[in-house]
Amino acid sequence: MDLQDKVIVVTGGARGLGFAMAKRLGLHGAKPVIIDLNPQDIDEAIAKLSEEGIDASGRVCNVSQEHEVERCFASIAEQHGALHGLINNAGMLRDALLVKVKDGEVVDRMSLQQWNTVIDVNLTGVFLCGRSAAEWMIKLKCEGVIINISSLSRLGNCGQTNYSASKAGVAAMAVGWAAELSRFGIRSAAIAPGFFYTEMVASMKPEALEAAAAHIPLGRLGEMDEIAKAAQFIFENDYFNGKLIEVDGGLRG
Repeated sequence: MDLQDKVIVVTGGARGLGFAMAKRLGLHGAKPVIIDLNPQDIDEAIAKLSEEGIDASGRVCNVSQEHEVERCFASIAEQHGALHGLINNAGMLRDALLVKVKDGEVVDRMSLQQWNTVIDVNLTGVFLCGRSAAEWMIKLKCEGVIINISSLSRLGNCGQTNYSASKAGVAAMAVGWAAELSRFGIRSAAIAPGFFYTEMVASMKPEALEAAAAHIPLGRLGEMDEIAKAAQFIFENDYFNGKLIEVDGGLRG
């Protein structure tokens, strides 16, 4: 896909990895549409992109709410008359042990609310946005690409039953969607980031960052633009479909 003038939605695109992907695609000619929860964050992101000469727009939307997602994508389709891509990046954490034991007694456990909150955004939100994007791509006769942001945690991680399950799910959905949607000219893929230098990670203590980097074969955390480069590759390589790219510095090599 040639990125020039392509309308590409990025959920959770106002900050972090989402913003990095929106920026890189925009610098290569795409018209990113940022979906996020906070109007101020969206406005600030659009202003930053505009300074780079990027034609960006935004929508406030809770991706876990069906009516909001459907209204949002209908609005995007009406405004642009086209939809060429979606990056399902919005996600959240609510870490907890499945059961917490102290002195042989269960003193806590992951609550159903902690489970549902993460699944609603990380898994159901990806389903809802992917479904709406595919529907509008077909209606508008636009060939396109859907990328789901997974994680190395999809393989299982202590204290992340909810998050790991959601990230395994979105990776599997990308494979299934490739099989279903390719006949309409819609490709689907996934990216599994490792440990990246995001704003949240940057707030960690230096010794914690050093300890984390020590376990990565390349000896450093990833830069956000390195995930954006992976997204660009998927969009531009028309034969990449139904697969997952791990970008982790060799952490799970």
